[in-house]
Formats: sequence, structure tokens, C-alpha cells
Amino acid sequence: MQVIVNGRHIDVTDALRNYAESKVKKIEKYLPGTTEAVVTLSVQKYRHNAEILIKVNGLLIQAEDETGEMYSAIDKVMDKIERQVKRYKEKLLNRHKNSESIKAASEEAVEEAVDKDMPKIIKTKRFALKPMLPDEAVMQMELLHKDFFVFTNAGDNKVNVIYRRRDGNIGLIEPIA
Repeated sequence: MQVIVNGRHIDVTDALRNYAESKVKKIEKYLPGTTEAVVTLSVQKYRHNAEILIKVNGLLIQAEDETGEMYSAIDKVMDKIERQVKRYKEKLLNRHKNSESIKAASEEAVEEAVDKDMPKIIKTKRFALKPMLPDEAVMQMELLHKDFFVFTNAGDNKVNVIYRRRDGNIGLIEPIA
């Protein structure tokens, strides 16, 4: 596993880099398919922030935490990552059981919302789309704690969107053409 340690408004010392790398490399025994981990350390006044992004089999696991000291921020964010990894492993085991409920949710009609005032685009993100099944996309969305997830459907190679509905169920947006 490749571990990249970046610093924002902080010079990453060798001791800090080694500490972060040793903590992150412990995850590799739980996730053997881990290809890359990016650790970003930043300081703003008296707040020390640690963020970790782990790429595993095309999925992303991300967490961040903030404390008054950098080493404790790394420890806390690793605790969050470990909880997410455990949840990911459990979801892999239960994936086949949940596939029927996802199919039922995808058959529901997609709700449309019309906004009178068009908001401005203030941030743009670019990322590679990995072909996956809708149930894998739901798992990825939940691991990232997001309300939606854009992915390429492995069944038809079209871009789809999985989203969390207000009633707590999951919706799937599929293109027709």
C-alpha cells in the first residue's frame, strides 16, 4: 500500500510522517486490496486537522478529525477509519441480502424538484467512475456518508446516480437514451 502524507500550513516532519504511515498501514491487514492512502494534515490557528482517504478496490473510505494536537488528531481519525472499515466488511457480507430491497427502490418513480432561483456552482470535483453494481454504489455512498453517489453501472456501462430519499429509502436514477 502506498501512503502519501501531505501537509497544509504545516511542515510534515519525518517523525510525523512515520507516525501517520505506521498508523495507516495497520489498515492493510483488514483490507488487503488497499492500493493507496492519502493523509492530509493541516493547521489553522490552534486546530490540528487530520484527514485520511483510502482507496480500496475502487471504493473510497474517508474520515477527518480535529483536535488541539496533531498526533491525537491522527489517532482519532484512525478510530473513525477503523469503524468504517468494520462497517464496510459487514456490508460486504450482507450485500446479497440487501440486493432485493435495492431493486425495489430502483423501481420507484424519481421525484423532481424545481428551484425558482438557480444556485451558482462554487465547487467542481472530478473523479474516475468505476463500473459497479447499484448495491456496491449504495455501500460506497454510505461509507462516504453522502446523500448521493454517481457511478457507472456495470450492467449497461451508463452513468447512474444512487441517492437517499427523504423517507430513508434509496433511489436510483438511470438514463433512458
